[in-house]
Amino acid sequence: MLLNTKCDTGPLVYPAAFVYIYSALYYLTAHGSNVRLAQYIYTGVYLLQMCLALRLYAKSRKVPPYLLVLSAFTSYRIHSIYVLRLFNDPVAVLLLYASLNLFMDSRWIWGSIFYSLAVGVKMNILLFAPALLLFYLANLGVLLTIVHLFICGLIQVVIAYPFLRTHPVEYLTGSFDLGRIFEHKWTVNYRFLSRELFEQREFHLALLGLHLLLLLAFAKYTWTFFKSYVNLREVQQFILPQLMVKNREEKELAKAAKKKSHHKSKSRKSQLQEQAQELEPDNMEEDEEELTAEQKSFLKSFEKGLQNATGQKRPPAPVKESKRKHYDISFEHCTQLALLPFFLCNFIGVVCARSLHYQFYVWYFHSLPYLVWSTPYSVGVRFLILGGIEYSFNTFPSTNFSSIVLHVSHLVLLVGVARHIRHIIKLNALVKQKRHLEQQQQMEREKEQEKQKQIYLTYDDPKITKKLQ
Repeated sequence: MLLNTKCDTGPLVYPAAFVYIYSALYYLTAHGSNVRLAQYIYTGVYLLQMCLALRLYAKSRKVPPYLLVLSAFTSYRIHSIYVLRLFNDPVAVLLLYASLNLFMDSRWIWGSIFYSLAVGVKMNILLFAPALLLFYLANLGVLLTIVHLFICGLIQVVIAYPFLRTHPVEYLTGSFDLGRIFEHKWTVNYRFLSRELFEQREFHLALLGLHLLLLLAFAKYTWTFFKSYVNLREVQQFILPQLMVKNREEKELAKAAKKKSHHKSKSRKSQLQEQAQELEPDNMEEDEEELTAEQKSFLKSFEKGLQNATGQKRPPAPVKESKRKHYDISFEHCTQLALLPFFLCNFIGVVCARSLHYQFYVWYFHSLPYLVWSTPYSVGVRFLILGGIEYSFNTFPSTNFSSIVLHVSHLVLLVGVARHIRHIIKLNALVKQKRHLEQQQQMEREKEQEKQKQIYLTYDDPKITKKLQ
């Protein structure tokens, strides 16, 4: 039954996890008749996706919060894809963002499992694979990278076993068909091309070559970012235990000081009470004599005169107890070094895609704010880029103008991210150069001090001094 699965547009062309997920939806919605329940489920998928994406943004602290609010409430096409169309792209992207969150939390096995499940829903998740491979190598080394690649492959074999057992070639060529030809009428990015040129194999190979060249061009920068991320995580593992010990010591000292001050105030209070009892006369009247108006006026004028004479307008405020010190260093900013290469790798795949359909907007929508804010452009230009992409995907059917706007927006964004990355690499090189010069100067100073010390010891030795005389 699974091998003969078809839909209105032809045979099934998605991996095995898609079949299981949509089979469950089929039975949950009374054989597909309860569409509203399916929309409620996809609303939950949308909200969970936003939570996972916002968690990554909160960790990186790269994008201002107001932009995330605007992007969540203003994209008509995204809401349509999630709640009205019920495509499998949101499910695949949801599993992908779950894996990214797990990778940022250093939960490598679960991250690999969720990434492989995402690929099992739709193969566009493979656009993240080049960055993930370098991320594995930078963090885990070659041996553990092979282990996690084996885990990803094992998940694919397990979920596809019913298909691979009977028709392995048909399953692999159908679910992971890299040469699939898309229909020209649904394209968003190449409407301005003729149908003949759009379907030519040479055009597809040219886009594939451009994709590989861009990946190679950014590979070195990606590796530098990932290595810097690993170094900061190692510093975090070294410093955080020391901070915890220091904070524990401060807490114990604060408790001891508070206990000591409480004991002193209590003993002081008891001493004052004893002195008051000793000084209290036996014949003291219960009611104190009230001051007259003249006496009150005299006291006020006398107090005012003292303040004018001393320059002190009000009594000095009591000295507050110093708060307990708390030592903390936030390392979450280093998440930026990991997220940018992932999002950029996927964006390069989108830019070089042979065709983008409307539901493909989900592939990179949640990473667009991050990419736009990783450019040196002004805020106005950044919003223009986001607006141009949103306009292109909201234009139905697509036009020559909307496709050109989409390509221009993609190109401007890609150039801006490249400029931002090169600027960071240059700053990193300057910092390393400065550090190297400081180390050389320090070594020269130490050598000079050693020479001075030897000269001093030479003149301080009486035998050498006598020979010199």
